[in-house]
Amino acid sequence: YIIIMGDDMNIDKLLEICNGTLIGKKIDIDINNVDFSKDTRTINNGDIYVGIKGESFNGNNFYKEAFDKGASICILDKDTIVETDIDKTVILVDNTVKAIQELAKYKRSLYNIPVIAITGSVGKTSVKDMVYCVVNSKYKTLATIGNYNNEIGLPLTVLSLREHEAMVLEMGMNSFNEIHVLSEIAKPTIALITNIGTAHIGNLGSRENILKAKLEILDGMNGGKLIINNDNDMLRTVKYDNLITIGIDNKSMYNAHDINDNVFSADFYINDSKVSIPVGSKAFVYNSLFAYAVGKELGISDSEIIQALSKFKLSPHRLEMIKIDKYMIIDDTYNASLDSVRNSLTLLSKVNNRKVFIFADILETDEFGKEIHENVGRACIENNIDVVITVGELSKYTYDILKDSKIESYHFSNNQNLISEIDNILETGDAILIKGSHSMNLIEIVNYLK
Repeated sequence: YIIIMGDDMNIDKLLEICNGTLIGKKIDIDINNVDFSKDTRTINNGDIYVGIKGESFNGNNFYKEAFDKGASICILDKDTIVETDIDKTVILVDNTVKAIQELAKYKRSLYNIPVIAITGSVGKTSVKDMVYCVVNSKYKTLATIGNYNNEIGLPLTVLSLREHEAMVLEMGMNSFNEIHVLSEIAKPTIALITNIGTAHIGNLGSRENILKAKLEILDGMNGGKLIINNDNDMLRTVKYDNLITIGIDNKSMYNAHDINDNVFSADFYINDSKVSIPVGSKAFVYNSLFAYAVGKELGISDSEIIQALSKFKLSPHRLEMIKIDKYMIIDDTYNASLDSVRNSLTLLSKVNNRKVFIFADILETDEFGKEIHENVGRACIENNIDVVITVGELSKYTYDILKDSKIESYHFSNNQNLISEIDNILETGDAILIKGSHSMNLIEIVNYLK
């Protein structure tokens, strides 16, 4: 692959791209080789600081702290009050988020490399991690870090491109036009859609609209490949010239079969190739199929793909196994949707220990909240869970489904109330799955048990 490095991205180029105004002194800097940061707590010497205005804070106000910590340039909104005699380099722009998006578009244009973009209702991060594991086994690869999958995080990731030979990007969204913006920045050469479920249905109103929003990932592509989960009822309706399908239940270009999975591992075949991964659940079989398909598209051999998948490691808080003296904890606290809860419960059902599910609200469900949380309760019954502990307002609907069942069930309004009683509920040897929307902060429960 070819890395096309044009002229140095100096401060004049930066001003041109951002339509910015220079305040203070002009410095000589190659912006292609510096990092951008929006957080003064983690900024490093030489970084370019970007002031971002949030709902409860204004990062523009911390520019002096950024300079104190070694920032070379601060890019700030034009209404920021800056000292008139400042001897540092400040660039004022109409909108800092739009500015870094335009800078990222330019940076992306300097690279003729494969860019794999991933979206979907469930499993984006796990698929991203598996795809990165495979692609990085052969090519120096840049991938989305943490939750940098939105209109701020994605351009910051693109701006960290250096001598990379490939890039793997996760794209999240809450409503229409968000993935369109990300795709126009990233210009993907390969796009993946993991599934169409119910995440963000409160914002978008229907699964059909969720599909429409996810398909915005194609907007920045120019005839690249689209890889979809052919077992998803909504994705099976997609028509696209360069379509690649993966699946288990429906005939696809890449099919998994003869699956043997448990909590800690799985082995199966993808077409004629045997694959083993160090994590169980059907979801990670799908993830492996996506990674395998991407690897084949990039000319990576079967043996290289299989070896890479065998060494895959989960990101923290995503079905992360934690064994302590009294319990086995499955920390799946990063986020939640109905589909991901069902997958995690299927995994929990495979353990021999007493099965405990600690569940907090799935957010952004609006008028669908009652139905979704009742369906979680039904999934607990289907998977023969022994104990269910619900936390929050919406999860009361889950508890209401369970309170007359054979499942031992409890409900608490908040984490602290649960923590005060949890030692009276749990037993030594329990396998405990902990899952809920990120904002429900169930990591408090994990940390207490640890």
